[in-house]
Amino acid sequence: CHNRHILLKFYYLGWNYHGFVEQEDTINTIEHHIFEALKRACLIENRESSNYHRCGRTDKGVSAFSQVISIDVRSKLAPDSQKNISEELSYCKILNRILPRDIKCVAWAPVSNTYSARFDCKRRSYKYFFPKGNLDIEAMNQAASYLIGSHDFRNFCKMDVANGVVTFERTILDARIIQCKNDKSDKSSGYDMCYLFIKSQAFLWHQIRCIMGVLLLIGQKKERPEIIHDLFNIEACPCKPQYSLAHEIPLNLFHCEYDDVDWLYNEEELVNVMKMLQEDWTMNSV
Repeated sequence: CHNRHILLKFYYLGWNYHGFVEQEDTINTIEHHIFEALKRACLIENRESSNYHRCGRTDKGVSAFSQVISIDVRSKLAPDSQKNISEELSYCKILNRILPRDIKCVAWAPVSNTYSARFDCKRRSYKYFFPKGNLDIEAMNQAASYLIGSHDFRNFCKMDVANGVVTFERTILDARIIQCKNDKSDKSSGYDMCYLFIKSQAFLWHQIRCIMGVLLLIGQKKERPEIIHDLFNIEACPCKPQYSLAHEIPLNLFHCEYDDVDWLYNEEELVNVMKMLQEDWTMNSV
């Protein structure tokens, strides 16, 4: 039996799960279902010996279109033949026959044995969706622009000291509010959907939901855009204000970027995933 180290890219709707990471008190996590599928398919023996890393830790209710893990899996090719990708196991197809409907593997990539989905990820992008309503999108965009750069985000996160997080400086590479285009009309409506697009190498716990909570207040004109600067000033604002945390359901881990990774997609599996998404969209619309 031969092994190889690979990246696996997953899409999932996290609405009905207790987050991505496995937990002691529940099996209702995305990670649990992924490992059950890997073991049932005999791609791994167990988690402990699989050289496993995950790119992100999405919370309860949060979805992803591009969650990535790195792991050692079974290969039908000898080490000196593993460049013959066309002859390799169809990892996505194998896993998708076992995974739940709302968790699917969309791509895989061969990588070196030391490659880590977590530590070799260069940039992570999230999208947070919301209806336009009567929100002042221009003011929200102005505030979002103040997020770009390196700042101390301790007033925009939940403290995670238990996991060793004691520094709160993060660098935001991009942050903006984007209005989804309606191809049938050029007119803007309160029913139009918008989203916050935000990109960084790494984020703090609940950072995006904290940011979004403040941006929504700015959109409602209950706060001014410059409140972002005020919250970055730790000396003037040493204690985190009690702003409401934005809801988890609209948040999506949209993209994880890696250098020199050639993703392999199975067209048939992608078509099946798109069909299921369209069916789910129709059912939820009804």
